[in-house]
Formats: sequence, C-alpha cells, structure tokens
Amino acid sequence: MTNQQLLYGLIVAAGMSACTLIQPPEAEHNTVKPNAGRTEAAHIRVAGEKDWRPPTHQVIKGDTMYSIAFYYGLDYHELAELNGIKDPRVIKIGQVLRLFPVTEKATPVEDVKPTEPVLKDQPKVVKYGYNEAAMAKIDEVQSIVTHTTPGSNTYTIEGATIEVTPLNHKGEVIHPKVDTPPADNQIINTEEDALQWDMPTSGKIIAQFSEAANRKGIDIAGKLGQSILASAPGKVVYSGSGLRGYGKLIIIKHNKTYLSAYAHNDKVLVKEGQSVKRGEKIAEMGKTDADQVKLHFEVRRLGKPVDPAKFLPKS
Repeated sequence: MTNQQLLYGLIVAAGMSACTLIQPPEAEHNTVKPNAGRTEAAHIRVAGEKDWRPPTHQVIKGDTMYSIAFYYGLDYHELAELNGIKDPRVIKIGQVLRLFPVTEKATPVEDVKPTEPVLKDQPKVVKYGYNEAAMAKIDEVQSIVTHTTPGSNTYTIEGATIEVTPLNHKGEVIHPKVDTPPADNQIINTEEDALQWDMPTSGKIIAQFSEAANRKGIDIAGKLGQSILASAPGKVVYSGSGLRGYGKLIIIKHNKTYLSAYAHNDKVLVKEGQSVKRGEKIAEMGKTDADQVKLHFEVRRLGKPVDPAKFLPKS
C-alpha cells in the first residue's frame, strides 16, 4: 500500500468518526379599553416575505421628507442623513433619494450569474475501520499532504486531489448543513417582529381598517384630552403637523419592520428621538385636522398599512 493510499484511508476513517457526532435536526369589537386583554395580546411573527420597497425614490409634487419616510416605513432623520440633506424640509421635484445604505440593497441574487461547477475526478470511497493506531499514522505521512481546503473534505496529496465523502455509522452520505444567505429582497423575521401590542386608548371604534375604502387604520372616538398611549415600545421618529390630513401626529418606529401612527392629537407629550415604553402616555386626544374628537391609529409593516385588529388584543 502506498503512502497516498494509506493517508486517504485514514482521512476517510477520521471523517466517518467525526460525522457520527453530528446530531440530526429536530423535526420539524366595537368598544375597547387600553390594556384590555393584555394577557391575550398578540405576538406577531410573519413568515419571511419579500421587501417590496425599491432602493430609491424620485420626488414628485406633493412629496415631503416626512411623507416619503412614512410611506416606506423609515425614519426621516436617517433618510435625510443617508442622502446628505441637512434640512429635511428642502427637497426638489425630480430629486432621487436613496432609501437604504448600499450594503442593505445589494445586487439581486437573480442577476448574479452562477459559477460553472468544477468537476473533479473522485476516487471510490472505501470504508476503513477506525482505531487509534491508524490515526497515529497520519503524523508519519503528513508531509505528503500539500494542501487542504478549509471547511471542506478536499485534500491534495502528491499532486492528486482527493475529496472525501463523510458517512454516518450506517454508511449513508451526510450532507453538511449550509446556511444560505437570504436574497437582498427578503425579510427574515426574528424575535424583534414578535411585538406585544396594547390598545392606544379607550373608546368606541367608529371606523374600521379597509383597503377598499382607503382607510389605513382605525378611528377610536373619545373625549378631548383623553390619554393616548404607545401601543408598543419603540422610538419616536416623528412628532409634528407636517403630514396633511393627520393633524398633530406621532409616529413610533418599533423595529426595522413596524411603525405605528397616532393622529389628530390635541397635545403631544413626546419628542422626536425619544424612546417610549408600551402603555406610556404620549399624547392627549383631540380633533386637529378632523371633524370630531378621535384617535386615528395605524400600524404599518414595511411602510404598508395593515389592519391593527390583527395586532391589538381582543377586549
């Protein structure tokens, strides 16, 4: 038996021994009150989905930095900084704004040409018995191994390339688990998406969410000065009256996926950049830019309005 054959046999034996340690994966309301049904508050986890948002946005008539950020579910401060804009109030029609850092919106996977696979002449795998004496022999012939590929079972021995196929104790080929990176337009949901939501105020729901009627949230009637609470923890990314139709508005960014909006307030009690806890008082109910005293409440996922009823606890 040549040194090359001996070492190849020892490598196969070692691979079989190591592979036996691999464990198989495990088998696979019309009237509401704040904080009502807290124990039933929904933990929302949505399966991975495509991010519909484009990498850039071209400013059109009527756009503001605030409305663009709200539409795409972003923080307008970060959007302005990303585009080198010192005053967010000053943007021009036709101006192209980058929505994401270059590292977050890389070349789409489908546009990358696959590399042609390299075919190798693979010798027949022969199973050898494992023992400590055989393993000790590796040191004696180690000098003929000129190269190993890190993280693989490929070896170069005396100019010949040998690829070892790992086998389990039954002689079956073990395929190593490979973590495939997500495409750039995929959202991989983690625990940060599992938010617990509370009602933002108490009162009668006078308007339900409706895509057909272009109602982007729910309206809850109440009394002037009534407490408005943060529905979930997060950071205040907008506080002002710069979005038409919303009056005095507060927008809270909860994570990379979700925003919530609280409109028509009489008095705003939080500032931009402030972190808030779930259930913390952030405003008092009013009727700014509305026909009656009420709270207009929205939940947005990746900038798109979604039905708050899917998130809020049942009362």
